[in-house]
Amino acid sequence: MKLAELFLAQLENEAASSRRVLERVPDGRNDWKPHPKSMPLGYLAALVASMPSWIEMMIASDEFDITDETSEYKNREVQSTRELVALLEQSINKARVALQNTTDEHLLKPWKLIAHGFLASENPRYVMIRDAVFSHLAHHRGQLTVYLRLNEAAVPGIYGPSADEGF
Repeated sequence: MKLAELFLAQLENEAASSRRVLERVPDGRNDWKPHPKSMPLGYLAALVASMPSWIEMMIASDEFDITDETSEYKNREVQSTRELVALLEQSINKARVALQNTTDEHLLKPWKLIAHGFLASENPRYVMIRDAVFSHLAHHRGQLTVYLRLNEAAVPGIYGPSADEGF
């Protein structure tokens, strides 16, 4: 199996889970956060919705400067649940097209994460997609489910049933 095929299958799984979580994000609570050090709900939800598009960035470019405020990949807050789901669909489509049009050879090439002009990380693209997109997405999606619970929203099952959904 080719790497892109493996990632496409994982993308579809992650998209379904992320969609179920994002559909439950309550409107009008963007500024809510469980602790002063925590991300606001709106920022976190938009991050979960936009992270799949990072795959496109990692395939199309050789590096990304995380401090570039003008980048189209910088997280932007949206105002409604409907917009979150639409943002997720756009992100998934960008990732899907990029993966369909790449090769294993390209995914083996290095990709760099830059911060303030310094190299923060450099790994083959497939490692960065695995770690900085899929694993990172699972982490933030799980974080978002805690925010849902604390806002009295029903938490969907992701890798199995939740307390709000049976088998």
